[in-house]
Amino acid sequence: TKMRYQAFTAGSFAENGYVAWCEESIQCVVVDPGAGAPQMIAAIETEGSEVAAILLTHAHLDHVEGLGAIREFTDAATYLHAADRALFDDVPEQAAMFGLTAPSLAPPEKELSDGELFRFGESAFRVIHTPGHSPGHVILVADDGEVALVGDLVFAGSVGRTDLPGGDYQALFDSIRRHVLTLPDDTRLLTGHGPPTSVGHERAGNP
Repeated sequence: TKMRYQAFTAGSFAENGYVAWCEESIQCVVVDPGAGAPQMIAAIETEGSEVAAILLTHAHLDHVEGLGAIREFTDAATYLHAADRALFDDVPEQAAMFGLTAPSLAPPEKELSDGELFRFGESAFRVIHTPGHSPGHVILVADDGEVALVGDLVFAGSVGRTDLPGGDYQALFDSIRRHVLTLPDDTRLLTGHGPPTSVGHERAGNP
């Protein structure tokens, strides 16, 4: 089923948050609401969409800093993989590492589990656990295989950092090999930072 995606990039980390719209219903999901959250809300209001869920690929500060604003706008549940819950609970400490302040966030209401099919409207994402950048990092692969939201696992020409809390270099490369490079070459990768890319492009050109 066709989905439409819009990136919302903002803040000092230039994090990409996304809204994914199901083209055959009024439902949408918010993914990784960072500093672009106000623009996300404006776009959802303009479309007259209904937020089915807030999905977090992982719990680093830049991917959740707009969560409070989104939660004020919608009562949709927040989903996160259980292995990133400790990171989520430490958001104020994460902020302090960067000399910033961030409020404690109410815990996610739901857990994402590896292999589950997350449905909204007529659309669905396959949730795949891809540890490495963080212990509970997941990627979201559209059920039509055309797009994957890959968070901070892999970028255009580079890979996610492993020097942040919870990072593991070996696990990161294992996740990329097993779960990204096995996707079709023309799958578009929507990344947590920087421009979109494709599986084929990264297979050929990413060191």
